Amino acid sequence: METIKKIFKNKEILKKIGFTLLAFLVFKLLTYVTMPLIDASSLSSLFDNSGFLGIVNSISGDALRNYSIVALGISPYITASIIVQLLQMDIIPVLKEWGEEGEVGRQKISRLTRYLAIALAFIQALAMTFAFHNSQDQLFLGSVTSWVGPNQGLWFLVYFYIAVILTAGTAFMIWLADQITLKGIGNGSSMLIVAGIIISFPGTIASLMQYYIADPNGALGTNVFASQGSFVGYVLFGVSILMFIVVLVGITYMQVAVRKIPIQYANRPGSSKFKGASESNIPIKLNTASVIPVIFASIILSLPSTIFQYINIGAGASNWINQIFSYNQPIGFVLYIVLIFIFTFFYSFILVKPEQIAENLNKQNAYIPGVRPGFETESYITKVLFRVTVIGAIYLVVIASLPIITSMILGHTYAQIGGTSLLIIVGVALETAKQIETDTQEKAYAGFMR
Repeated sequence: METIKKIFKNKEILKKIGFTLLAFLVFKLLTYVTMPLIDASSLSSLFDNSGFLGIVNSISGDALRNYSIVALGISPYITASIIVQLLQMDIIPVLKEWGEEGEVGRQKISRLTRYLAIALAFIQALAMTFAFHNSQDQLFLGSVTSWVGPNQGLWFLVYFYIAVILTAGTAFMIWLADQITLKGIGNGSSMLIVAGIIISFPGTIASLMQYYIADPNGALGTNVFASQGSFVGYVLFGVSILMFIVVLVGITYMQVAVRKIPIQYANRPGSSKFKGASESNIPIKLNTASVIPVIFASIILSLPSTIFQYINIGAGASNWINQIFSYNQPIGFVLYIVLIFIFTFFYSFILVKPEQIAENLNKQNAYIPGVRPGFETESYITKVLFRVTVIGAIYLVVIASLPIITSMILGHTYAQIGGTSLLIIVGVALETAKQIETDTQEKAYAGFMR
């Protein structure tokens, strides 16, 4: 409550919050600006599931469903950032050197990430438009189809034109994210992703109400609850909202959980009275990898099904692919869990780097009590990180499995905002809250003489 009072008293913070909300409004308005030449209504049937396209559409704030000029959103930039981060692991020595050059190196990496994001956006836009056109004959307006006809050269020009516009939309979103980072609250890229998820939240609540309580316009057709509008329907609607709140609270609690490794400094006497000297530690978050493993697992598992959806294959092969790559099936569900575990360990060790931590401790004349500096310190940190990551991986599996299990029990997939989306929202909200709290702290200084 005290922090909220300080926010309203701080004009600078209010300006930043206002700018961020204005950026969200611009983003929301752009999601309604449909691509030229496209009949967006033909794509609605592709987003009735919670697979790969459902995740991407949720992050984009329904911009992909509308095939807006910002349909790709900030996703290509996030993908480019992850690729560059992975390439810095001794794969490309130049990138590793840039990472060690301080601010100058960071600027070079940032510039490379932007160039790569634009290239990925263009390739993704071209491939996505081609795939959507193959799966939906009525993707383009009738006037476009009659004008182009069977001429493949003209079709390529149409695809190229749309890809350029979608790439420009991504470039604008990257610029908007930078403006939020500079003039607003929080990290711009993360805030836009959260904005996209929150924007789609009212639609989720509306779909649940239509399914359980009433659907006067027949938006869901015959796919509604058998006892719609009855006491049972109201109870199940309340249970769905309650589950959402419980998961939100649970994620918030788990996101702040850390395992602290105590450290001491050899150049500090045992009798030193430095404030905070006894509290020196290495914090290792329970969920170090955040939501990245779940997103990677979802993409890898859903990508084959998405690709084969646009290719005419036999019924037997289609059923075989669905059994393996659909996490609604037993084999696909087990594969989904295995992929989450693999990516959680892989990404956690990329971020934490026990060898580098041990080296930095040695340079600072610091050590872990009872553990020798050097290799033993690295081995100890690795063991702690492994144990913490096991718990974190189980936690991610539970969060990722909740939407799948609840959809099986409740019999619908209208709750697009599942554990993964809540994980993103809570993570960004906690980081933003820390930034606001830091910005609102009173800067009071006491002199040496009173």
